[in-house]
Amino acid sequence: MTRTSTPKQVPTAGYLRRTSLRIIAAVVMASLSLLAGIVTPGTQAAAPTKQEIATSVSNATNAGVSMASANNPPTADVVQVASSAPTRAISETRSEADTPADPLAGWTAEQKVGQLFMVGVPVSGDQRASRKAVRAKHVGNIFLHGRTTAGIKPVRKIVDGYTGLVTKKRTRNTAMFVATDQEGGRVQVLRGKGFTDIPSAMTQSKWSKKKLRKNAKKWGEELSKAGVNLNLAPVTDVVTSAKSARKNGPIGVFERNYGYGKRSTWTHANAFSNGMRSSNVDVAIKHFPGLGRVKGNTDTTARVVDKVTRATKKDRQMTAFRKGINAGAPFVMMSSAVYAKIDAKNPAAFSKKTINKVLRKQLGFEGVVISDDLAAAKAVQKWKPSTRAVKFIQAGGDMVLVSADATVVAEMIDAVVAKAKKSPAFAEKVDAAVLRVLAAKERL
Repeated sequence: MTRTSTPKQVPTAGYLRRTSLRIIAAVVMASLSLLAGIVTPGTQAAAPTKQEIATSVSNATNAGVSMASANNPPTADVVQVASSAPTRAISETRSEADTPADPLAGWTAEQKVGQLFMVGVPVSGDQRASRKAVRAKHVGNIFLHGRTTAGIKPVRKIVDGYTGLVTKKRTRNTAMFVATDQEGGRVQVLRGKGFTDIPSAMTQSKWSKKKLRKNAKKWGEELSKAGVNLNLAPVTDVVTSAKSARKNGPIGVFERNYGYGKRSTWTHANAFSNGMRSSNVDVAIKHFPGLGRVKGNTDTTARVVDKVTRATKKDRQMTAFRKGINAGAPFVMMSSAVYAKIDAKNPAAFSKKTINKVLRKQLGFEGVVISDDLAAAKAVQKWKPSTRAVKFIQAGGDMVLVSADATVVAEMIDAVVAKAKKSPAFAEKVDAAVLRVLAAKERL
């Protein structure tokens, strides 16, 4: 996504802070619709349009909720209408009589929450749990998990089998994000006929930016042919030296880093991103605030702590992610490590300070915040699956990645739905996250 900020149109800070996301979206869109003469009482709720999503996202941002801007969002005047209506928890189905032009009108709680999950689909092996998640739990996004050398055609067959499950009842006919890990080197899910064997990021960092961008465009075209529209790459973690790389379990050991603490970390990560996006494949820079300074791997280690990284402009990790965000990264993946100098009590994925204060406000990120795997990663096993999902959304996250074990997704979704129905404040977070996801899906 080309990073386009929605114009900031703030009537008064006090007023907007008192106004909920749902009321703002409803009032603004109802007024615009009436002006355009398109509101007809009793008509069936339609899927949200690009303009409706963009306007809702814009006004929610102005109200103090950081939102993703839609691609090329239109400018709209803020309509000020005082309201004393109380905020309410998420309902089973909001009727059009309640919110005439609400982008989420007609969506059930389960349908909305389903958009906030990405379930792992094994590229080889049993897929029953994954299919059940889409069919029964309204999951709106999938992640191709594991390793395969079958080539493009068999992968495309798998993808089509899931995108074909999209219906109005399950997902409001909303397109899926189909993701995978196609970094290169030892982290490349898809291989075989039609797929290039991508070199490691360390090798890519030695190329010119032009060469890397050209090759990434080709790799993106291969993914696109297979039906993949989101690559959970590139790694934007800063590894400081060859010596430290040998002790850096998640990144340096596998040569997933773009050089050693130099400009190549962000210049080449951005070149990779630009090439992918020119092939209509979105990217997720990862793993914020960075895994380049830790020893343990969060996939296999219970508590991984970064004792160095700070939320300052001079910190290399912050610089690398800021550069990626400014270049238009549409997704940022959160780390599951703990950052002692930022929030010593919570993993970054569960930290309101890390997501809202540092990533959203300090770095200005307005896109989709996605977790690392919250299913089988050792770093999050301290919490029940249901608790992990709730804590991530509560902290300000948007999309829960459940990649390594699809059997836990039902428990996670049930917990988020139940919390949203009970808590008006949490329901607002769910709605805000859904609007960010829908805004990102306008590119599909």
